[in-house]
Amino acid sequence: MSVQDCIFCKIIAGQIPCTKIYENEFVLAFLDVGPVSEGHVLVVSKQHTSSVDQTDPRAMAEIAKVLPDLAGSVKKAMAADGYNVLCNNGASAGQVVGHMHFHIIPRKANDGVFNQWPAFQYPEGKAKEIGDKIRENISL
Repeated sequence: MSVQDCIFCKIIAGQIPCTKIYENEFVLAFLDVGPVSEGHVLVVSKQHTSSVDQTDPRAMAEIAKVLPDLAGSVKKAMAADGYNVLCNNGASAGQVVGHMHFHIIPRKANDGVFNQWPAFQYPEGKAKEIGDKIRENISL
């Protein structure tokens, strides 16, 4: 997706209106127009990038600076019991807009949102095999 076609870039540029929650030089937070729960906020980097692994660490640091306060503010304002902070990366992970962003989703007990986490157990030896593959690809 190009910057010209990106709905979030258009929101950042002021070409599309939003209900702005917070803005600084690096980050924009606004209400999701298709919320999972009331108070669902999107936190986007003003730098266009498609996923976490493609995002400059400095841009991620700027999001990390404001995300805790924004999450706490959403929780308090919505009188929520808790909240999810999610970042979907790629269409197969549920990313709809190809601009890296975080969701802050306020939650209340028994709200019916994300009722089941599809957890499973690794067969014997599989966790070590997967761990080895992941470690081989770390470039830090």
